[in-house]
Amino acid sequence: MCSTALCLQSSGSNEGENMDALLQDCIIEEQRGVVRFLRAEGVKPVEIHRRMLAQDGQSTMSQRKVCE
Repeated sequence: MCSTALCLQSSGSNEGENMDALLQDCIIEEQRGVVRFLRAEGVKPVEIHRRMLAQDGQSTMSQRKVCE
């Protein structure tokens, strides 16, 4: 589950690193949700990955993970 609320509450000397890690976790969860939705719509995994790559670029999950 995405924990964006924790991003606002993080503290300490490595606050930026914690926030980056939590935001990355949120991005991954959002991408998984998109994959689940499109798979339910009958979209092939290769097409899902192609569309996500066009939208998100380098932050897109691998094609292998989309196919799982």
